[in-house]
Amino acid sequence: MKIQNIFSVKKITYFSIIILSISSYFILSSALNLYQITRFNESVKKGEAPQFFSQSFESRFSTAYWLAENGIFKESTTLFNNLLTEASEEQKSAVQHNIGNIFFLRGLAIMGTSMDARPEAEYLLRQAKKSYVQSIKASNVHWDTKHNLDRLLTMLPSEPTPGVGDSDSPGLIMGNIPVGLP
Repeated sequence: MKIQNIFSVKKITYFSIIILSISSYFILSSALNLYQITRFNESVKKGEAPQFFSQSFESRFSTAYWLAENGIFKESTTLFNNLLTEASEEQKSAVQHNIGNIFFLRGLAIMGTSMDARPEAEYLLRQAKKSYVQSIKASNVHWDTKHNLDRLLTMLPSEPTPGVGDSDSPGLIMGNIPVGLP
């Protein structure tokens, strides 16, 4: 077999056309994807529901984040909690960080300028602490979470107020009250 038969002009032309067609397909596909991502980002910046990728993790995360930025904390917390079931460890860390921020901001709003944590604020600050700790457990690289946790720990009293602490230790709350009696 001669080398001229393997590399004939006709075969090289067909091969070039196939490569050009495949390359054109990937270029157009990438351009369309880039357009959709740009439109998605513009929608998120404006606070609108995105038309593209509407059920993606990123879309729901940005919706929850936008709600939190605009003071709609209850719905934002619910959306963030729903994202935890399908998130990777890095995403769980980001979600927990934002949940912690929501509780921290709500606690600060209740406290006002006083550095003494009232029971409602103390509860919110302890919830923020739990979220920050879970965020750090999921991914220990976020310095913002560590910074917020450090600031939070300086604000919390060393001994929890009875009835405000962790719900896992109901002994402080209920004492020796029998359950189920009239």
